[in-house]
Amino acid sequence: MDALLSGAELLARFDVLIALMIGAIGGVLIGAIPGVGPAVAIAILLPATFALDPLVGLTMLLGIYGSSMFGGALPAILINTPGTAVNALTTYDGHPMTKKGEALRALGLAYGASFFGGIFSIIALILLAPVLAKIAPMFGSREIFLAALMGVVLVILAHRGQTFAAGMLAAFGIFLGTVGLEPVRYTMRFTFGYDFLTSGFDLIVVVLGLFAISQAFILMLDPEHAPDTQPIKGNMFRAMGEVFRHKRVASAGSGFGVLMGMIPGVGEFIAQFLSYTYAQKTSKTPELFGHGSPEGLVASESANNAVPAAAMIPLLALGIPGEALTAMMLSVFYVHNVIPGPQLFQNQLDFVYALYIAMILLNVIVVIFVVFSSNLILRVIRIPTRFLGMVILTLSFVGVYSLRNSVSDCAIASAFGVLGLVLKRQNLPVVPIILGMVLGGIMETKLRSAMARVKSPLDFVDRPIAAFLAFAIIAMLVLHFWGLFREKRLAQPESAHDHDVHDTHMN
Repeated sequence: MDALLSGAELLARFDVLIALMIGAIGGVLIGAIPGVGPAVAIAILLPATFALDPLVGLTMLLGIYGSSMFGGALPAILINTPGTAVNALTTYDGHPMTKKGEALRALGLAYGASFFGGIFSIIALILLAPVLAKIAPMFGSREIFLAALMGVVLVILAHRGQTFAAGMLAAFGIFLGTVGLEPVRYTMRFTFGYDFLTSGFDLIVVVLGLFAISQAFILMLDPEHAPDTQPIKGNMFRAMGEVFRHKRVASAGSGFGVLMGMIPGVGEFIAQFLSYTYAQKTSKTPELFGHGSPEGLVASESANNAVPAAAMIPLLALGIPGEALTAMMLSVFYVHNVIPGPQLFQNQLDFVYALYIAMILLNVIVVIFVVFSSNLILRVIRIPTRFLGMVILTLSFVGVYSLRNSVSDCAIASAFGVLGLVLKRQNLPVVPIILGMVLGGIMETKLRSAMARVKSPLDFVDRPIAAFLAFAIIAMLVLHFWGLFREKRLAQPESAHDHDVHDTHMN
């Protein structure tokens, strides 16, 4: 209780509250613009947050992360174009409701479910914080190495149908993290005599290139469009209240969001899929799903908004980011010498609680803003895409140059921007590169630290948590390959049958 009150005191500062307001409102506006998304906004803002107090910088970034999905629901429902990638499932039932003349009802359900999911997950995590404070010290170098390795494996396996590409890109990210001056013996690795590679590839430069600059290129190269929308009329608060008729679906969706958010590399998409599937299987009207089902909309939005708070658990407790946005936030911790991990829960529990309370305030601010400003946000959707691309490109280069006043960094960011453009055009994932860079560095540091006390491979798993993590990694790989083997075996009889039918027709 004392830590909770101390956390509230940390937040009761003018600069922290202003940062939270900017992040919350800015996140909604960014989320509402199709094709931009929170990753681009956070990447552009990262260099500026390094000069701020850690709590101020993190609350601003958390504001963007947590509120962007509120904004992303608006274009998903009204113009069938998700503002952020995770709002794609919202279009399934949100836009059909709009076509039936129920736009206000659909937005109310989406905002209400988002608020429900956000508050549900934060309360769950505040209750979990004392448990995490006891478990976190049990994680030594071996356990953190295995947890980071599990994060890499989960990130790769999460890209179903693209696991080979995701694995190669994660390996490329790990390789990027090894370039430069090696931290233990101070030897040069993969610099090839170039001075600008001595300090390695800066994570923020790579992030800005892969996310912001590549997206700017896409917006500038694609045909110009500025969608037309109709104003919303009616009582939004009353529409939001309908979510309580679907408490069971909202609670289940929020639960899936919390569970999936806590697992590194999983995130919103799987949480949404599980929540939506559960809602459809248990619904009295499953035939409405995909054609304007209120339950489907609630399931989707409650799940994706429960994830951001839960995703902070592996970041704060172990220093392991679960996806690209928390990986970016990790750099803010490191710049201010606030090291996430077991010591954070032991020594700075009030800081952890301050972040959780900030997320509660964030949800309240966002709901008030979207209720009274939905028609104002509609104007943001109409911004011409090429103009938006030029603004993003300019801000990205300003951010990159401000890091170290280096033209080389701008050139590197441009190269990664082109790489990001190619990957996005080929529908290949960008996130494994970033997580490979971050988790690869953690794995190398912890492995070297652990090797001083490890005499044989079995010593690496001679503690309960380490053994459990190693077993989980092996089990996930075995299940994945078994699933591939079964798919291949089932596909063979079908192909053989098709071949026989073809031969029969030929004869």
